[in-house]
Amino acid sequence: MNTCTTSQPGSKRAAGAAAPQDLALWSGTLSEHAEFIEASALYNRVFRYGDKGLALNSNLLSALVHNGGSAVGVRAPSGDLIGFAYGFPGTDGTHSFHYSQAAVVDPAFQGHGIGRMLKEQQKQVALGWGSHRMHWTFDPMLSRNGHFNFNSLGGVGVKFVEDYYGRERTDRVLVEWILDDRPDPYAQYRSLAPQSALGESDWGHVIADGDRRWVPIDAGISSGDDETEAISWGRANLRSSLHDLYNQGFVIVSCRRLTAETSVYLAVERADDAPTPAPKEAAK
Repeated sequence: MNTCTTSQPGSKRAAGAAAPQDLALWSGTLSEHAEFIEASALYNRVFRYGDKGLALNSNLLSALVHNGGSAVGVRAPSGDLIGFAYGFPGTDGTHSFHYSQAAVVDPAFQGHGIGRMLKEQQKQVALGWGSHRMHWTFDPMLSRNGHFNFNSLGGVGVKFVEDYYGRERTDRVLVEWILDDRPDPYAQYRSLAPQSALGESDWGHVIADGDRRWVPIDAGISSGDDETEAISWGRANLRSSLHDLYNQGFVIVSCRRLTAETSVYLAVERADDAPTPAPKEAAK
């Protein structure tokens, strides 16, 4: 497979992990102006950003690459850029980390492991800059993203922030991903499933199960879906439940699909040796 990863900031190609089996893909750090223009175009197209205030600036990407940040991509055999992620160094007042602002994949190539390639590529760049943890946020209504973050990568949902971007319907769960080889304190929980059947009537509610908490959600919501009344109702329910869970000291460690209609989050008490986020609100 024609793939590569980056082990040092500014390095564009180096030997790395294998690509998805059905595509010969290249992955690496983006470093040239033309590549930043490609990345910006892909970002704006996938997120459907018509508002220039939400668009991505190619000069910003260049500055990030030179100053502790990341701009990584995946190319198809044709040479087209089909995946892109970028990030920057950050701190919560207690810990420093690499903050991954966004990762996008061309819809025509989703399901080929490209998201995993982007995150692994960012991981190598972050380690090269001296970071040993990565943060990012995601919309908790999107169960597919939750499964990827927690069950595929082994991240932990350490915080819930209401209206993270200062706009309605931008509630986010903050994910922390430890980049070094320390043991996962939540490994025993990642493969668990609830013993009782959960369905639509349970969506957004906290279901107690001993020292665990299950939160079922609609499994059918995808990024870019129109905001229906039912989805808005689900967001409000989930917001209330997540506020309660985090106030009680729980963290989210798993998101699994139970049926075609229902996925479920698993929240457990924060492990004693797990990192604790700073108490202040994240910047909006």
